[in-house]
Amino acid sequence: MEIIGKVKEILQLQKFESGFKKRELVITTDEPYPQNILIEFIQDKVGLLDIIKLQDKVKVFFNIKGREWKTPDGVIKYFNSIQGWKIDVILNSNLSNKKEISSQSSLSSDDFDDLPF
Repeated sequence: MEIIGKVKEILQLQKFESGFKKRELVITTDEPYPQNILIEFIQDKVGLLDIIKLQDKVKVFFNIKGREWKTPDGVIKYFNSIQGWKIDVILNSNLSNKKEISSQSSLSSDDFDDLPF
């Protein structure tokens, strides 16, 4: 799947004791009712955000992940996450003309098997 929007926020890298790394990006979609979408990049994909700047127009390729969690009280809850695996800069905020920059890496099944929960 993919989504296009303008970069609103790039959050700081989060590192956990288990070795898990995560960095999040917020983009605002360009539609009649704009949405602010949080997309997480995990493990080696966190580096894809290094070339991204605020206000860049980007196309983010992502997977939607869902999981079930049972609370200590026995209540079952469901969580979804949007995990980015590739990002292309469509329009760099520092340039007045259109410039395409690709930030790619290969995907493997290991990229999504190391969640901390």
